[in-house]
Amino acid sequence: MLRDQFKKSGSTGQEGRLFSRKPQVPDGMFSKCSACGALVYEEDARNACYCCPKCGKHFRIEPYTRIRMVTDRGSFQEWDAGLAGEDPLQFPGYAEKVEKLQDSTGLCEAVVTGQAKIAGMKTAIGAMSPDFLMGSMGTAVGEKITRMIERATRERLPVILFCCSGGARMQEGIFSLMQMAKTSQALKRHDEAGLLYVSVLTDPTTGGVTASFAMLGDVILAEPGAMIGFAGARVIKQTIGGRLPEGFQSAEFLQKHGFVDRIVPREKMRKTLAVILKSSIRSASGDMEARAEKPCFEKDETPAPLASCTEEGGTERSSETDTAQKTAWDRVLAARDKDRPYSADYIAKLFDGFMELHGDRLFGDDRAVTGGIAAIGGRYVTVIGQQKGRNMKENKRRNFGMMSPEGYRKSLRLMKQAEKFGRPVILFVDTPGAFCGVEAEERGQGEAIARNLFELAGLKVPVLSVVIGEGGSGGALALAMANEVWMLENAMYSVLSPEGFAAILWKDGKRAKEAAEVMKLTAADLKEAGIIEKIIPEKTPADKEDMDELAGLLRAEIKAFLSQYDRKTPEEITDERYGRFRRMGKPFG
Repeated sequence: MLRDQFKKSGSTGQEGRLFSRKPQVPDGMFSKCSACGALVYEEDARNACYCCPKCGKHFRIEPYTRIRMVTDRGSFQEWDAGLAGEDPLQFPGYAEKVEKLQDSTGLCEAVVTGQAKIAGMKTAIGAMSPDFLMGSMGTAVGEKITRMIERATRERLPVILFCCSGGARMQEGIFSLMQMAKTSQALKRHDEAGLLYVSVLTDPTTGGVTASFAMLGDVILAEPGAMIGFAGARVIKQTIGGRLPEGFQSAEFLQKHGFVDRIVPREKMRKTLAVILKSSIRSASGDMEARAEKPCFEKDETPAPLASCTEEGGTERSSETDTAQKTAWDRVLAARDKDRPYSADYIAKLFDGFMELHGDRLFGDDRAVTGGIAAIGGRYVTVIGQQKGRNMKENKRRNFGMMSPEGYRKSLRLMKQAEKFGRPVILFVDTPGAFCGVEAEERGQGEAIARNLFELAGLKVPVLSVVIGEGGSGGALALAMANEVWMLENAMYSVLSPEGFAAILWKDGKRAKEAAEVMKLTAADLKEAGIIEKIIPEKTPADKEDMDELAGLLRAEIKAFLSQYDRKTPEEITDERYGRFRRMGKPFG
């Protein structure tokens, strides 16, 4: 009968077959899903991309089937098909077990590698087998993956690797451990060549595989519900002697904690990989241009603007309608207005698609900032925006737009990724300031902001920053060290809030209105002082319900900015950014 993988996956080495041994009953019979307990027919599971049609559980599948599902028909060419390992420790029974698995799976080892095309784009691709000693990494697995990476480096190909492993292969001892180093150093050279590596974490990805090539992707994707971790849950529980968090070591748990860019259902994997591949392609000359002749985002990739405020809260709206007569304090109120468009609103209006990427790869995924890959005017860019919420629940989730260290580290990771693949960076600034809680200090808030400034100084792609609301202190500057900084007419940008300024200098926070005038924080003030390059006019204070004209103007200006910087070399881009900030402030002596 169909094997309970649906509790325990299998493979035959034959493309399209799900299970490792011949079924004991005719095809089309059923088994029980290990997640929901439903009876699932094999044909139904196959039609659902080998997922449970009832609950969506992603069943384990063999490598040829996995490769077939994401690549162009007939494009896969296998590499090193006959490569098999040795028995370095002469471990009793090991050779016989490997031989038996080779017969039952049709595989020489626990990974299949080769080249293929995805949406017409050539890539090296590998997939690990859950049925060959649970995808454990022995010398042959390490060698095949290393050879794939080395060949991809020589032929200047991206690499996509579907990881599925129980970890290092115990029967090969220290020789298995060395494969972690071997594969990692191959990936380092591939990275230094400026090439893309995407790792896809499937169920399970554990042990030495997690601690090497699985977690080194430029982009790390995961299938829903996949178990991912270094040490097994049982070992951890025995060590710490306590209960583990709910959902511990799931893909969702890792994304929340900053280690997975995106969780992708199997039916969307091919489309997602196509976008990532396309957005990493430089022009033939290797310049800063990353064209998207026909952006291939899913329709639902661009986030919908946040819902209207349904709870009490927010800042009072200025009653002044004549923008030319607004005081500095009026501008402050307009910048803080609860109905003012936020980053998600601009992303939805300005770009042809947006694929959000998550996490800082160190601690967490700060929801006060959103970032990822987008398309505008037929090209790919990296977009990052500070994001507030429109109601109390959403503001708690977004921390009122105040970024923590992991938010700055996430934004920096995405900007460095943009530099590697030649994508310009578009930043939206809207924050009262960096988060100043105890936990932020413990995790290095000052260092995180400083590191952004340090790395942005040398970023070799054009950077544009647009202050769309509040631009508060160093929390804003960390996303505004750009080649050009623009402000919406009713935005503000200052060393700190007017209330804080008044409290520090005059010991009286109630003098905030007076402080706003003194601080020169409006777009007009800052344009006159040479702090910003452009003011984006607002006929009326920007409103999320009526922003089409404003978005159209901003889109045209961004496209012109990108066109202008197409003509500049990386050295010119960094030199201009350096000179921009070098000139600021009155000359000395």
